[in-house]
Amino acid sequence: MPITTLYAALLTPLLVVLIFRVVGARRSGSVEIGDGGDRALLRRMRCHANFVETVPMALILMGLAESLKAPAPVLHAIGAALLVGRIVHAYALAQEPHILRLRIAGMVLTLTAITLAAGVGLIRALAAGALRPFV
Repeated sequence: MPITTLYAALLTPLLVVLIFRVVGARRSGSVEIGDGGDRALLRRMRCHANFVETVPMALILMGLAESLKAPAPVLHAIGAALLVGRIVHAYALAQEPHILRLRIAGMVLTLTAITLAAGVGLIRALAAGALRPFV
């Protein structure tokens, strides 16, 4: 699954940055667990959490679609939408106050990627006879 691997690898630096931003805020605020009432830490935690709440499913669906021989241009479109969506969302949410218009755009791109990956996977699975044992 080279295409899915490419986008997973491209998303990894963003994940690492988000993790280090949380760790740094915890250290500077001496917060061991939770947000310690620190709104800036909470914002960083939510930015990281939103990434880990959305990216794994997108990559799983994308990888499954790729394993079913989905067209490469479609997979690249899904991966690009996911990558750009996550970068835009992280940037927008990291601002104080957050930039709502960009945050929404990032989520729209992310949800579009997830929905397209699921749809392509479903079409490819049905074409491969996924329902044959039942019909």
